[in-house]
Amino acid sequence: MKILVINAGSSSVKFTLFDIEEYKVLATGIVERIGLAGTGLKYKKSDQATVEKEVQVKDTRAAVGLITNHLIDERHGVIGDVHEIGAVGHRVVHGGEKITQPVIINDEVKQVITECFELAPLHNPPNLKGIEACEEHFPHAPQVAVFDTAFHATIPEHAYLYGIPYKLYRENKIRRYGFHGVSHKYVSTEAAKFLQRSLSDTKIITCHLGNGCSVTAVDGGKSIDTSMGFTPLEGLIMGTRCGDLDPAIVFYLMEYMNLNHDEINRLLNTQSGLLGLAEIGSSDLRDILHAMENGNERAKSAVLAFVYRIKKYIGAYAAVLGSVDAVVFTGGIGENSPLVRQLAFQGLESGKIFGALVDPIKNASANGKICEIQTIDSRIHILLVPTNEELEIARQTWQVLNT
Repeated sequence: MKILVINAGSSSVKFTLFDIEEYKVLATGIVERIGLAGTGLKYKKSDQATVEKEVQVKDTRAAVGLITNHLIDERHGVIGDVHEIGAVGHRVVHGGEKITQPVIINDEVKQVITECFELAPLHNPPNLKGIEACEEHFPHAPQVAVFDTAFHATIPEHAYLYGIPYKLYRENKIRRYGFHGVSHKYVSTEAAKFLQRSLSDTKIITCHLGNGCSVTAVDGGKSIDTSMGFTPLEGLIMGTRCGDLDPAIVFYLMEYMNLNHDEINRLLNTQSGLLGLAEIGSSDLRDILHAMENGNERAKSAVLAFVYRIKKYIGAYAAVLGSVDAVVFTGGIGENSPLVRQLAFQGLESGKIFGALVDPIKNASANGKICEIQTIDSRIHILLVPTNEELEIARQTWQVLNT
């Protein structure tokens, strides 16, 4: 079966077409800057170079139409007709407590996605537009929603509740939801396979480190705690997000700096994190590391704060799990920064504390493929596992259709 995976954002639509029975990517790409100047298409057929060009696309519906035209194009296409697409899998960020598994999309599912707009205002609305566009372009194909929050539905109540009046959870569902669930599920599953262990018999800490960052404690293949919370703002220091914060700071910003709701929202979500700490005008860790190597003390301080928070969560989740078989790094930073991986375990070498030993040669030579980077006498495995959220969505879509 050929499964099209769609990830629709506010100004982009990412897509990958799989032959899922062979786990083969037939075509992949993105339409970006939708509705803005310089709208572009990147399209790559598996055996050809990437095609890049400017396009005229005003909305998600038109973007999906453009993608469809390229998939059936005589020169660049990989299918003869849209009816060869057997299903469409959609990444949806928030399903709340009502949807905790991948599901075939119907009116009730779309209603839940809509109800969660207030919990994920930047993500769920464009996710729904992507679904509606694909329903129009592929009316024959079942549409399946795979939710980022679903993997974390197994977190126990004592871990997802906040220390606020319980009625705010009962009536308003204010709780820890967690995000990046598709990635955490994929890399924990692949880590167990790599270690030749049953997933149900493993205790793994997964670190998804990119512009957005989160850490998850995975016990027997189930999430039991994760660093992101009611929104993706909580937890680690990220590219532009502050991460964990004393909530009284918000009151201080309101009272003494006269910032309003929108200004505080922008400050914490788009002006903080590595961007705000390093003060070099970039949230890209590569730029910040370069500045640090050239003697910039603010950049160095930002990197140390970033890594310290990662280490603290690894230690916390080791306590939550009771023991650890492996720590997994994934995401743009997790897969590509040997320094971050090294610093995250600095001071954890003692067997009495953790016994995690990074092999500097293995760490430096890790090349984007799944691999181990610990020494032979490390008490735990330290793995680099490239994430593949599109494949995980395709897998879950296939699973739903065959159960």
